[in-house]
Amino acid sequence: MGPRGDDASLPPRAVRKNSTVIMAANQIKHNKTPSANEARQVPKAVRMRVSDLLADAREAILEHNGQEYRLRITANGKLILTK
Repeated sequence: MGPRGDDASLPPRAVRKNSTVIMAANQIKHNKTPSANEARQVPKAVRMRVSDLLADAREAILEHNGQEYRLRITANGKLILTK
């Protein structure tokens, strides 16, 4: 309530109901919180040449979270990643 005990201090279109102020949804201004992607800075992908990764081999074993993955070059020159 306003200093005089009325609702003069309420924003326009606000309604007092049981000492709770209810406002129209379009009247509420929210501070924009950053999304999950905006909040954490995602580093750019690392770019590597497969020839640098494999050297003279046709297969590499990559470790991720305790698991081994094989990256190999097929006879047709394509890459296959298998677990």
